[in-house]
Amino acid sequence: MRRRTCRSSRPIVRAATGPRSSFLDVGSYVGFAAGASTVALTTWIVEGISGPDAMTDYGWRIPFLVAIPLGAVAIWFRLRIPETPAFEAEEHDGRAADGSDPLGRLGIVGIFRHHWRVVLIGIALVAATNTAGYALTSYMPTYLETEVGVSNLMAAVATVPVLIVMSACLPLIGKLSDRIGRKPVYGIAVVSTIVLMIPAFTIMQIGQEWAVMVALAMVAIPVAFYVAIAASALPALFPTASRFGAMAIAYNLAVSLFGGTTPLFSQALIDLTGNTYMPAFYIMFFAALGGIAMLSMKETAKRPLMGSFPTVETRAEAKELVAEQDENELLDTGTMPLDIILPVKEGTADAASLGDADPEAEASGKHPEPV
Repeated sequence: MRRRTCRSSRPIVRAATGPRSSFLDVGSYVGFAAGASTVALTTWIVEGISGPDAMTDYGWRIPFLVAIPLGAVAIWFRLRIPETPAFEAEEHDGRAADGSDPLGRLGIVGIFRHHWRVVLIGIALVAATNTAGYALTSYMPTYLETEVGVSNLMAAVATVPVLIVMSACLPLIGKLSDRIGRKPVYGIAVVSTIVLMIPAFTIMQIGQEWAVMVALAMVAIPVAFYVAIAASALPALFPTASRFGAMAIAYNLAVSLFGGTTPLFSQALIDLTGNTYMPAFYIMFFAALGGIAMLSMKETAKRPLMGSFPTVETRAEAKELVAEQDENELLDTGTMPLDIILPVKEGTADAASLGDADPEAEASGKHPEPV
């Protein structure tokens, strides 16, 4: 019977948890709310001073000017954020860097060669997330003003309370994903999108303030389930060594082609067909694609990130983890960066190099504890 010994000197890392990773999008959507508030306040001030056309004439420039110093501060913070220990360890790793190792550091060609299916899954999930997200944050003010007929100020301020309440719910949904898994949460997002979009846009057409707020809350429900787990689910699709590049490809292609163009395509479809429900159909179409992707993805909740080891706090926990690894369905050594050494026959030149192997571990066939 062939046995194998696993040796590694790389650090053990912790997979992202739902509540913690959801705070990334809490910050994003609170930022959207702050931006919408700035636009609403600017609208109120300039129209009070210069009349109803002031925002179109010159007021639109003010929020952009306000954002310039904030952008500089964001760059300053980003330059001081350290890389994760697992990523830094890959810099000194001896694994093949020629594109032959799926868990090794890969270029664009290697990413598509080894991970093209997962890249497509990521693109579909990001497209579903951001078509709904951009519709809520970027397109709704325009839609409310041009298609529903609400005032310029109401259109600017309507999304603010909805985004704040939604942001407060994201850590709760993240915690839910740790309990039931990320795929079920994505499933809730997809189903709620398909079920709620048409009723939401129908209620929105009433045009009264209460109807607008109810409709926006209905749009925000699937957005919340999408974005609450995006920061934990999407990176977990890719191995540590090539995670940054693979995520950049999947995320930026989806956002630039589908998410960011949602306002443009939604309005173009309305102008082409005369149907004010076209934005809802557009969002639902990408939700269906996201649903197909969700069914194709692997569940990653409670599991180590691909290309990394599970984390423990004590040596005793490490021994327990190793002892139970064959029965633990949450562990898959095939996704861990293990250097596998197959035993050789006695009397060969390589046999001496294995002389210091742990005889108890060899007898049991269990992997020694990663250090």
